[in-house]
Amino acid sequence: MESFKKVHSIVTPLDKINVDTDQIVPKQFLKLVQKSGFGKFLFYNWRYDEQENPRTDFILNNSYYDNSKILVTGDNFGCGSSREHAVWALQDFGFSVIIAPSFADIFFSNCFKNGILPIPLEIKKVEMLLHEKDPITVDLEKQTIATSSYEISFEIDSHKKKILLEGLDDIAQTLQLEAQISEFEKNSKIPSVL
Repeated sequence: MESFKKVHSIVTPLDKINVDTDQIVPKQFLKLVQKSGFGKFLFYNWRYDEQENPRTDFILNNSYYDNSKILVTGDNFGCGSSREHAVWALQDFGFSVIIAPSFADIFFSNCFKNGILPIPLEIKKVEMLLHEKDPITVDLEKQTIATSSYEISFEIDSHKKKILLEGLDDIAQTLQLEAQISEFEKNSKIPSVL
């Protein structure tokens, strides 16, 4: 997992509440065996019509947002089933920050495990960012979101901040304890399987 420090990007506004994981990546696309390749299925049923033609009225089909790394959306984002594929699709599409008033718990946790920074903010601040036209900067170290005219501070658990800053997925976190694990195994009365 890559380390996360700072992102400077325009905002992609998705002003919808209760966006569930099946809307983020529909179940028929969960057949891939790796984490990459899901971006093309992101919000598939909203991006394409029944003939698989892009819908001109959906925000992600507007080329202005092609390189946006920041998604700003409504309350309860990532609800529904606990599929990690939803986070993979957002990341594969290019998003590294998601800002919303609230997130579903499992989705929120999956973001950190995959290098995406989810930022819960009060609704009024989210509404301000939904209408932000200029690029903004999200700085994880300072815990700030800076626009051309104002700055917003955000809270984050210190452990979650550390794993993003250092780019540590679950395996990398475990490997940091390799010496202690080896010492425990050496001193343990449990027979080794090797």
